[in-house]
Amino acid sequence: MVGVSDKAPGFCLQADSGDEYRLSDHAGQRVLLVFYPGDNTPVCTRQLCEYRDGIESFAGLGVAVIGISSDGLQSHRAFRKKYELPFVLLSDPDYKVAKLYGCKGAFGMRRAVFLIDEKGVVRYAHVEALAVFRRRVDELLGAIKALEGGGKD
Repeated sequence: MVGVSDKAPGFCLQADSGDEYRLSDHAGQRVLLVFYPGDNTPVCTRQLCEYRDGIESFAGLGVAVIGISSDGLQSHRAFRKKYELPFVLLSDPDYKVAKLYGCKGAFGMRRAVFLIDEKGVVRYAHVEALAVFRRRVDELLGAIKALEGGGKD
């Protein structure tokens, strides 16, 4: 599993827009990778809607939120539209990236979040032991602010 202080593994996945998303294209930016089991499932929907509702706080701290699941592009497009998610959803159908980050479980994608800093280093990493749990916005914002030695007001 990728841990804190590790270099974030690079990857290229297809986004719900149909474009390719390369992590390397976002060097110099903070990225919150959110691995989740599936579109339109109860816990995933609550989690991503909570991140949607906190998107201004993430953006105010210079963090781009990126969702990753094994669902296909059509599913991602419908899910994103239905819940008005303001961030990109990436499709990892063969779990290639999930395996790199230690998020491939016995029954599919494990729920996890990784905060990657401007230099491509993982500054926060959490893989859930059980899929029913999720990291809350407040916890993630606290981790981001800790990078700044207290954060912005």
